[in-house]
Amino acid sequence: MAADRVAVSLRAVAKSYGGRRAVDGLSLEVFEGELVAILGPNGAGKTTTIEMLEGYRRPDEGRIEVLGLDPVADSHRFRPRAGIMLQEGGIYPTIRVGEAARLFASYFAHPLSPAALLERVGLADKTRTRYRQLSGGEKQRLSLALALVGKPQILFLDEPTAGMDPRARLLTWEIVKEQQAAGVTVLLTTHSMEEAERLADRVAIIREGRLVAYDSPARLRGDSGPELLHAELDAELPSALLARLRQLEFLEAVEDRGQGRYELVSSQPLRAAAELTHMLWQEGGPQLSLLRVGRASLEDVFLSLTEEAGA
Repeated sequence: MAADRVAVSLRAVAKSYGGRRAVDGLSLEVFEGELVAILGPNGAGKTTTIEMLEGYRRPDEGRIEVLGLDPVADSHRFRPRAGIMLQEGGIYPTIRVGEAARLFASYFAHPLSPAALLERVGLADKTRTRYRQLSGGEKQRLSLALALVGKPQILFLDEPTAGMDPRARLLTWEIVKEQQAAGVTVLLTTHSMEEAERLADRVAIIREGRLVAYDSPARLRGDSGPELLHAELDAELPSALLARLRQLEFLEAVEDRGQGRYELVSSQPLRAAAELTHMLWQEGGPQLSLLRVGRASLEDVFLSLTEEAGA
């Protein structure tokens, strides 16, 4: 990753529809060769943001540059350098797989070999099959091949593994990482937290058109910070026992998640576990059914940030 070269830049970008602000003063940078996952709840502004980056929509306010170009004003120079994988649509239902690959290759001066590309995405045996006859996962793999055929410098992936079985998903992840290793900048939108954690250098979390977090998955999870002790009981803790726990100096926080589920935040998780079990035994409190030590998952962070932003 060329950390000193910016491939994507958004500066105070805004876009509204009928008085509703879909993107609200969004600013971020993506470095050349970086893979960034853009996450957000439905209606957060992810699709609008990506469509502006792809040159399909013009921002109402702010400035966008992708590969040093305005995706709208410089579309004739930008489009040949971008690969776009849509989640669905954009392909004639009756076209055959091999025909589609050759057609898309004809749009570029120096394309990849369509046959070799179909082999790489696992569709070599489907060249005579019509698009409408493919499974959902096979359609996704064809869309990926069509996005790659022009040897793009930047790749936009919209839910790239939706509908794929586990083997196809792993193959797709391998191909995406190969592209990044070759210097391609990748912007990924996904609802899969596992996908974001496995692939992304950084994760941008958007809520209501605003950026609420932008960092590596490890930093967002707080891998260098305190750990969580997850406890599940067969009943709620008595209020007096919960108050005693919250007074312990080595516990940074005790979160009540409801239905007998608690999270104890501490840099000494084993000590926290010992204290909790001792209190339950001593007080004859609820029965412990699960005790697990770990840090917050990316999904935990995502839910926390989006809920806080919407509060």
